[in-house]
Parts: sequence; C-alpha cells; structure tokens
Amino acid sequence: MSNPRFKQLRRTYGFDEVAIVPGDVTINPDQIDIGFKIDNLAFAIPIIASAMDAVTDVNFAVRMSQVGGLAVLHLEGVQTRYDNPYEVLSAIAQAPQTEITALLQKIYAQPIKENLIGERIRAIKKGGTICAVSALPANTKNFAPLAAEAGADIFVVQSTVTTARHVSKSYRGLIFPELCQSVKIPIIVGNCVSYNTCLEIMRTGVSGILVGVGPGAACTTREVLGVGVPQITATIDCAAARDEYLRESGRYVPIITDGGFRKGGDLCKALVAGADAVMLGSIFAQAKEAPGLGYHWGMSHSHPALPRGTRIKVGSTGTLEQILFGPTSVTDGSQNLVGAIRTAMGVCGVSTIQEIHQVEMIVAPTIITEGKSWQISQSA
Repeated sequence: MSNPRFKQLRRTYGFDEVAIVPGDVTINPDQIDIGFKIDNLAFAIPIIASAMDAVTDVNFAVRMSQVGGLAVLHLEGVQTRYDNPYEVLSAIAQAPQTEITALLQKIYAQPIKENLIGERIRAIKKGGTICAVSALPANTKNFAPLAAEAGADIFVVQSTVTTARHVSKSYRGLIFPELCQSVKIPIIVGNCVSYNTCLEIMRTGVSGILVGVGPGAACTTREVLGVGVPQITATIDCAAARDEYLRESGRYVPIITDGGFRKGGDLCKALVAGADAVMLGSIFAQAKEAPGLGYHWGMSHSHPALPRGTRIKVGSTGTLEQILFGPTSVTDGSQNLVGAIRTAMGVCGVSTIQEIHQVEMIVAPTIITEGKSWQISQSA
C-alpha cells in the first residue's frame, strides 16, 4: 500500500535548462519587427531598463527612450532622496564590502523629497522622451498623482511579490482598479510568477505585468525567503494568463519578464516562453553610462531588518549602444542584444514578437555545456 502524498511537486525550468527549436523557414533579421506596445505607447525594441539606482538615472532614461526602449526611474531611490545623488552613488561604489549593507541601510533611511519627484520627471521629459517611474505599493497612492501631474507617461507599481488582494488589519491596501481610474496613465504592476495571480491582476485594469521573483543577479530573495519560480516556467504560466484574459476581455496586456538575464540567448528564450518584453538590470549596470559606476545592488538591500539584496561588481564593459546594438567587444552574449533577438527570430522563421510565442521550446539541460569542454576549461 503506497503512502499518501502531502504535496505533489512539479518540474520547473530556468533559462539554462531549455532551448529554442529553429524553424522550417528563415527570415532576414532586417525584415523583423521586434516592437511592442504598452497601451498606445509604442517601443521599437522590447527591452526595458530596471528601476534600480545602479541602472537608471535621468540621463540613462533619456538615452534608452531615444534608442527605442524604455527605462524606469525609481521614485524611492537616491534620485529622489538627495539633491546631488551622484555623490551618494560614488560613496556606494567606493565602500568596502564589509560595510556596504550598513551604508545602504543608512543611505535609504533618508526621507524622500517629493519636490525631487517632479524635478526628475520633468528632466526626463525635457529630452522629448517617454518617462516611466516606479514606486512600492505603500507609496503609490501619494506618488502616482504627483508623477502623472509632472508628466510621467507610465507608472510602475513594483514590489518583490504583488497580488491583486492584500490582507491587512492596520491599513486599507492599494486597490488597483481605483488606481487605474484615478491616474490616467498606463499602470504596470509587478512582480508575480503564477497564472492565477497574473490573471487576477490583469482583471483590475492594469496595462502590463512584470514577471519574476528573485532571479536578479543582485537579489537574494530566493536564498533569504526561499520564494521564487524559475523564469521560463513563470513566463509560460503568466503568458497563459495573458491569453486567457485576452479571450475573456478582448484586451491584450503585455507581460514583461523581469530579471535573471545574462546573455542574448536568455532574452530570446523569454520571448519564446511568451514574454512581450524583458526588463534588464545587471546587464545595463555594465554600461559606461550607468550611474552605478560598475556596481549593481538590489533595491531590497536597504531593508532595516531583513535585507534581500547584495552589491555586486559588474564592471563597465561597453556603451549602452554596444550592449543593445553592437558591435560587440565580448563573446559571452552580453552585448548586441537586439541583434541576438533579430537573429533568433530569423532562424525560427518568425517576423513579430507575437509569432515567436508560437515557436517550439524543448527541455535541454545540456544545451550550454554540450561540446563546450574547451570553453568550460578555459573559463574556469
């Protein structure tokens, strides 16, 4: 007689465990449309820079928009706590590893200056570019109207884990339908990793969903809390929710896979898994224009009691243009990301992001090691 089971576990997959199957027809990469939309806002490339202090400042946001992508400015970071944030960023970059957690906790304890919210947004808009900003749910009620009034085009409500329903005895939580009604700009919400949660959030009227819990290079949530789902599985599940919501409502809400990317192939796999766009942190932190000065740190690092991020040294490997469009100066796939997407779509015989969602993907745990003994030995 078999023993009864308490839980049934299912197998899940990350980027390194799957591969894309090429198509029966190939297409020239220059004939491929890789654009995507958030409501009526159109973007030439499906790549977003994350709302992290080491990645996005005013200048980086302007440049990302100019090249066809989007960058999100964090309204609770150093850009809105300090009149001269670059002195603070320099101090973070120069701090010894043994002192960095305490320093970040001190830096992020400084109160947010609401006047700087408008100043930073107007500076981005002055460049004639699309402006996206981010805040935690707790501050969204206050900051979203300020951001919209200052001219922001997109507001991102972002936390480690987001749900459509929140239980609290101490306060009335953020109600997404009310937010969407009161703030007349697209609202993106994140992060989530499951079908049911993604579908519930879409039903509140938001304009986009961020997918991913804990995969980022500078995030330690998976180690500290044990929470997360590998990105391929999370993206597939949330893409299924997006398609179900489209069937029931007639409204298409894009999903954006957020975090865990190291190279162009990972971006391509996320798109095949169902993502409409991707959000990158550590890869962009390596850009010479990034404000982190060669370092990257998780935004949960500053938590006063349970920090869930770490500062990592990523270096400065190339310009933003090199990372996005080449010419590449490295062979690890971390540059010319747009070229990688176009080439992968070309060999799969698809010409739009929606079409790449239909491409076959297989479980392939040896895809990055098969036949690569020389590469592995030389990188060890």
